Amino acid sequence: MDDFRDWLGEHWGLLALGVTAAALGLWWWQGRPLAQPAGMLAPEEPLQATAEPADPWTFRNHRLTPLARFELRARILGVERYRFDRPAELSPVDFALGWGPMSDSRLLQEIRVTQRDRWFFWSAAHLPVSPEVIMQHAANMHLIPANASVERRLLAARPGQLVMLRGQLVRADGQDGWHWISSLTRTDTGDGSCEVVWVETVGIADR
Repeated sequence: MDDFRDWLGEHWGLLALGVTAAALGLWWWQGRPLAQPAGMLAPEEPLQATAEPADPWTFRNHRLTPLARFELRARILGVERYRFDRPAELSPVDFALGWGPMSDSRLLQEIRVTQRDRWFFWSAAHLPVSPEVIMQHAANMHLIPANASVERRLLAARPGQLVMLRGQLVRADGQDGWHWISSLTRTDTGDGSCEVVWVETVGIADR
């Protein structure tokens, strides 16, 4: 037993390094992009309808006001988790989503998608379609999970998968005067162009 303790003391650093490497490897494997065949996997446009009359509600010390009912099926182009910025009090994750042409691997293989600071960026050396087609069929969406089950599913998603979201586009107001207002169109760009989605139900699948 003493020999084992001595060995453990001598090799503790290597063991800790190995455990850390294994954990990082598992994290990467679980979050790796999912390859998909050619073809539009989510051909339908997002569905948006005027919100039914409803009073605002309080969620995590914020007042949420419904702006529109919202539903879409899309391909996940990117997943970015947040813990420390102001919106993370409501939204732990953003999805970069594509539908129509932006759910087709033939187009996506020409495009590099990145996310940071609650923004979605794309770049390409060669474009087989116009930039307008890309911008009108992709969006960065700030996701507010309505409950713990929805949050677990959102945080487990990875690029390449298909997601079905149902919920509401909302305005969020904090007690400190901070506010966050959803876009209500898929054709805008720049500041304020992202959707703020109260996610009531979510389905995620490989195909």
